[in-house]
Order: sequence, then structure tokens, then C-alpha cells
Amino acid sequence: MTDRLEITFASLNKRSEAVTGLIVSEGPKMGSATSSFDETSKASLSKAAEAGEFKGRNKQTIEIYAPTGLDIKRLVLIGCGKPSEKTQNDWVMLGGAALGSLTARKCETASLFVEVDDSTEETTSEIAALVGQGALLRHYTFRKYLTRSTETENGNNNDSATTAKKASARREGLHKLTIHCPQPDKAKAAFQRLRGVADGVMLARDLVNEPANTLGPIEFAAEARKLEKLGVNVEILDDKELKKLGFGALLSVAQGSVRPGRVAVMQWNGTKAKKPQQPVCFVGKGVVFDTGGISIKPAQGMEDMKGDMGGAACVTGLMHALAARKANVNAVGLIGIVENMPSGTATRPGDIVTSLSGQTIEVLNTDAEGRLVLADVITYAIGRFKPRFVVDLATLTGAIMVALGKEYAGLYANDDTLAQELSAASAATGEKVWRMPLDKSYDKLIDSKNADMKNIGGRWAGACTAAAFIQRFVKDTPWVHIDLAGTAMAAESNDINRSWGSGWGVRLLDRLVADYYEK
Repeated sequence: MTDRLEITFASLNKRSEAVTGLIVSEGPKMGSATSSFDETSKASLSKAAEAGEFKGRNKQTIEIYAPTGLDIKRLVLIGCGKPSEKTQNDWVMLGGAALGSLTARKCETASLFVEVDDSTEETTSEIAALVGQGALLRHYTFRKYLTRSTETENGNNNDSATTAKKASARREGLHKLTIHCPQPDKAKAAFQRLRGVADGVMLARDLVNEPANTLGPIEFAAEARKLEKLGVNVEILDDKELKKLGFGALLSVAQGSVRPGRVAVMQWNGTKAKKPQQPVCFVGKGVVFDTGGISIKPAQGMEDMKGDMGGAACVTGLMHALAARKANVNAVGLIGIVENMPSGTATRPGDIVTSLSGQTIEVLNTDAEGRLVLADVITYAIGRFKPRFVVDLATLTGAIMVALGKEYAGLYANDDTLAQELSAASAATGEKVWRMPLDKSYDKLIDSKNADMKNIGGRWAGACTAAAFIQRFVKDTPWVHIDLAGTAMAAESNDINRSWGSGWGVRLLDRLVADYYEK
């Protein structure tokens, strides 16, 4: 993982850092700590707020430099609006916005005082923890391959520091945030669970951001294997095992690359129930690089296809989150990891392959490869684990971005209850999904004269025909397909994400499990 922000919790009366933020309710209404700062500084805070028309509205800020009587270089008042109207996700987003305000100018350490009206739904300790999660997510950057710090780039090169360039490039900026609140021990305890989820998000971001030359199928499988440290049971199926088992569709995608395909099976058995529990199941498309194969993509923008494993990254990050917070659930995550390359051994348009289910597929376009991977992995998941449901995630189609842009992921479901649960989790986390139609008319479009089905349905409704294709492999299992082509990479920036790889979906699915499937 890339460098993480160190977050600690302290009491309101503990000495603050030279850069300090104070969260203020709408009014503005100052808590005891803010009022104390104001009194010590001879009302410099309230005077600055009045002069700057600071009312404490949500995310409104005002900066005060070297306030009188305080050992603080820069103090930032950060509005939170009306606490009684804020949701959990609002506090997370505020934490990200607050960190952005504190780091607008360079600093290595900072303090943030969280003191709000206790009449809100969440306690102050829980709010402080949520703010901390938002700050942690906002802090994320992918600077692994930077070898020069800003000072070096500006010409201040010191030969004696050559060996430290890479480390300084990554460590530059804020690296420690102290969150001050009334009950720091309770806030710290609440933060442990939230940090586990945030770490899962950032793992997913790391995987999507990693270039394909260093993250092939074997390397991705090795990253999944690291979850064993958290208590996840990880099994890697290599290409020989996949061939023996009959993963014909998945292997047809992998056969054009010199890098062999893999399937990672990650099991978290966290339930405390005495009776055996069916697991919940998540499946991710992991195409580490997608050239399109013989049906090769245009050169412009092809570099973004290192992110075509966003679904698999999400599943891996989710399994990390569930294990890190010791979720009371049995969950299994499966990812099909391949590289889609053109070569003398690559699948040709017009080839017919036999999937693990026994159904035959006419491959008319080798750039519609993700559904082939999902078909086999879903078949294997249902046959082996008999799960309560399957949710698959894939950066599957450009068509879903045409329909929904980059704000929403497309959701297809054969089960209304599961779809409603995911929609509620979406509303709670702000990771937006929009239910799209499954219809027999779309299914007819993938019928083939030469095989049981073809892998494309024509020009129209490309995201819907892709979903119809996958549905042919789920049988009667409750199932949701999420097409996150627009949200997993190069998504719209927000208060908790400034990264190209967004880690989208980890918080959504963790919330689904927490709200509906933990006993």
C-alpha cells in the first residue's frame, strides 16, 4: 500500500498543532473548545468570522493566520451546517473536506477539533470517527513511482540526499492528524472498524492505479494472497487447474497473453452462528490490461485499460474490509484475473468456446471479454459455494457510461429485495447505483445460429445485452450485476477521493453486508 495518514485521537484540552481546524455548527455556534480559543485570542476568531461573513454553513471555511494569544500558525474554521440534518456519509465527506482545507498549504502535522451538538443521531465520538475516515480517504495519493520531491523538481537538488528522494516524494505533506473530541477513547474504538473499511478502499485504489507491467495476473493473485494475514482463506487456481476444471471461456481470454490467467478464491468465515451459514458471494472481473485482443481498441486512451480490473479490485478491497473489521458474516470473493492481448495464440472473432457451465459461446468480438471471465467464475462460485446471493462487479461496457455518465454505476438484478438493499446502501454511502432493465428482448439479441449464444448483441443497449449474457449463468440464485465502468476509474473527484482509481464499491458492499447480512 501507499503511505497512509496517521490518525490519533486526543481530548479537547490537549495542546493543538501549529495548523489547527475547528468544526463549527451553523450560526455560527462555537463549542467549548472553539470558545476557549476565541477567549484566549481576545475574540479574534469571532471577529474574523464576522468580518468574513462566516456562518458555519456546511463546508464553509475561513482561515486565520497567527491568531493573537495562540501558539498556532494557521487556524481554520470549518462549517458543518446543522448537525441534526447530517447523515453518517455527510460526516465522512466533511472529514475529507476538512482535510483538504488543512492541507491547502503545506504542513506535516495538524489538529482537528470535532465538537458538535450531542442531540444528533450519532454521538460525538462516532462523528469524530466518521470524520477521521473521511480524512483518511481524502489523504490518499498514488505516488509510488515518483522519485523526485517538489524541492528537487524546483532545482534544489542535493546529491547527498539522492537515496532519500523516493521516500521524500512519497512522504511530502501531511502525515499525522490528531482529532480532538470529548471522548477520544470511544472515538478511537469506533474508528477501528471504519479504518478497516477505508484500508479496503485504498487497497482497491492501489490495485487500479498500479500499471499493468507490474500487476499481471500472477502479481494480482499474490496481492489477494496477502489477505491471509487478516484471517482470510485464500486459494489460487492456476492455469493448469483452470483448464482441468473446464474454465474454457475465461481461458479463451487469457490465451493471447504470455501471462497465464488466475482465479483467486477468498473466504472470510466470520459468522458466530452455531449452524452452518450460506456465504454471501462477490465476483469481480480482473482484466489487468485490455487491448481488445484481435478486435483491438483504438490507441487513444488505451492506457486507461490498466483499470479494467476495477471489479476485482473492489472485491479484494471488500474482503480486506470485512476481515479487518471482523465482520460477523461468511463471505466469499472470487476474481478472474487475465490479460487480453492480440497474438498468434489469441482467440479470433468467430471462434466458439465452451464455458464451465457447458454452454457454448460464439466470440464475435474479442473486446467483449469481461463477460466471458464472469461467466465461468460465477458458474464456479454457485456450483461450489451455493451462496445466498451473488453480486458481480465489472468495468464491463462503455455503453453504461453513455447512459449514466460517471456519477452512477448501472445495476441489474433478478431479485427485487437484493436490488432494494443495494439501493439503500447506495443512498447511505453516496456510491450511486441506478437500476437498469433486464428484459427477454435483450436476451434474444445474444442468441446465435452457431452456438448457444454470442458474446455481443449488436449496436443498441450494449450494457443491457451484456447483463443478459451474464444472467444465463446465474440460474435461480439471487443476483446483481454492477457495471462500474464509469465509476471505478477516472471518476468525478469528490471530498474523499482525488485518485484516478476510486476504490468505488467497497463502502457500498460493506454497508450492504453490515446492514442486512450480519447476524
